Amino acid sequence: MAEARRRYKGEGNLKMTRLGPDELAQSFEKTLGDAVIGIRKCEREVGVQRHIYVSLWVKIKPQALHDAVLHLCTLEPMPHFSVISSADLGDEIEVCYHFSLCFGQRRSATAIVLKFRLNKSNLAVPTITDLIPGAIFSEREQQEMMGLRVEGIPDDRRLFVSDSFPAGVNPWRRDETGPHDMLHILGGREGIQHE
Repeated sequence: MAEARRRYKGEGNLKMTRLGPDELAQSFEKTLGDAVIGIRKCEREVGVQRHIYVSLWVKIKPQALHDAVLHLCTLEPMPHFSVISSADLGDEIEVCYHFSLCFGQRRSATAIVLKFRLNKSNLAVPTITDLIPGAIFSEREQQEMMGLRVEGIPDDRRLFVSDSFPAGVNPWRRDETGPHDMLHILGGREGIQHE
């Protein structure tokens, strides 16, 4: 990772490295080692001309998130960050960071999804805003909606819910921290009042 940090800081010849999906997968395995749990390649036809769009789902250990994003930044100076998505799976929260390499280049883009699970007893993740400044909005969203704790986030103000919204209530959670008495649009739940 020291070489990756040096290259990212501009101390080397930083340029976009165009790799195929299999080479990208190998680069993650080589760079992150046993922090990579698995990689799944998905291909689908898109557009009128039905060209193949490739997605790599890279399942990592949570502590490798920052190094994985740093690795993306060594492959492409500013990889396109889309969003952070998450799902409540019961005892764990699954978190996915969605990126694209070669974004906007016709028939060349590859989606990269960095995926990991966090136990609900420890929902801490490092900020990636030092590498991808625009990620701050998704990080803030995940903090208030899912209850993640983003360590080192430069601005942790609420983004979507007001300051008067109860602390510890996370609208996207399906457990006791979810807003059960606040739901009013989902049918089939006891106590739901429809407008």
